[in-house]
Amino acid sequence: MLDVHPPHESIHGWRDFLLHLFTITIGLLIALSLEGCVEWQHHRHLVHEAEASLHTEIKSNADGLKGIAADIQKQQEILKHDVAVLNLFMQRKDAKDQHMSINFHIANFDDVSWKTAQSTGALAYMPYGMAQEYSSLYSLQGEIDVAQQQAVRDAILSLAPFTDPETDKGSPTPEQAASIKDHIQILQGQLLLLSSLVQSLDQEYKKFLSAHP
Repeated sequence: MLDVHPPHESIHGWRDFLLHLFTITIGLLIALSLEGCVEWQHHRHLVHEAEASLHTEIKSNADGLKGIAADIQKQQEILKHDVAVLNLFMQRKDAKDQHMSINFHIANFDDVSWKTAQSTGALAYMPYGMAQEYSSLYSLQGEIDVAQQQAVRDAILSLAPFTDPETDKGSPTPEQAASIKDHIQILQGQLLLLSSLVQSLDQEYKKFLSAHP
């Protein structure tokens, strides 16, 4: 807050008045410049800290992406086997020695630095292009989170017939097997979408980290 004090001596004529006015104006300009410089330094420091934190967080998420892709591929192989077993049940063939499993894991992305940058207003002081890069990466992470949640719901629906007390465990009827197969195929489609999103995010991570080593 800037304080402007009246002159200690009485003003005699226009010359003194203009001199005091000029002095006050120069003082205000100097004070405002200093305040703006301090504010600019604060914003610059805020952006620097946010960028360093975001870079570390993005690199950590990128390092964990290979594990997510491997889990998706593993689950696809399991579901492929499940469909083959269900085909046996649908054809009324002996499949008692076969086993089925659906084991889907949700992978979480770190986004604490992103939320902190938003809440502190650091994004507003970044160059537009840089802020857009961060926004695109975290938006794609959000799409993957949504796709994972949908896959989990489909996995639960796939398992629902097994929770039916009237169902003989391990021996579904052809009709039940067909219903389970339908749900599993939906889950397979969700995993294909999820795999595509993960590949896109991997490319964006590599592009970002290459541009900002």
